[in-house]
Amino acid sequence: MAEPSSLLGKLEIEVEIKASAEKFHHMFAERPHHIPKATPGHIKGYGEPKVAKDIIEAVDREKNLFKMRVIEGDLMKEYKNFVLTIQAIPKHEGSGSIVNWHIEYEKISEEVAHPETLVQLLTELSQGIDEHLLVED
Repeated sequence: MAEPSSLLGKLEIEVEIKASAEKFHHMFAERPHHIPKATPGHIKGYGEPKVAKDIIEAVDREKNLFKMRVIEGDLMKEYKNFVLTIQAIPKHEGSGSIVNWHIEYEKISEEVAHPETLVQLLTELSQGIDEHLLVED
C-alpha cells in the first residue's frame, strides 16, 4: 500500500551570508562542536529544547555540501524520516555566499505540522554562524 503523499514534504531555505562558502561548510564538516559556541541562543535557547541524534550521510568539500539524517530523538516522535542537506554557494558577484538548507521529511501522521518553525531557526542559525566566522577573521 502506498504512503499518502501528504505525509511527505520538503522545505527549502536560502540565507545570504557574508562569510565564504568554504568557511561556512568547514564549520559543519570539520568543527560541528563549535556550532553551539557560535550560536548559543539558537542551539540551546530556541523554544522548547529538542534532542536529535544524527548520522552524516555525505560531505562534499568541492560543493561545500553537508548531508545528515536524524536517527533518534524528539524529531523521530513526529517524523519517520528527516534528512537535512546544507550547501553553501559562493555569490557570483561580490563576496559572501548563499546557504541553501534543504529538508526532506516524512511525517508519522496527518496531525504532525509542517516544520515551518525551522525557517526562522535555520535563518538565525546561519546568521549566528556567519557572525562568528567574521569575528574569527
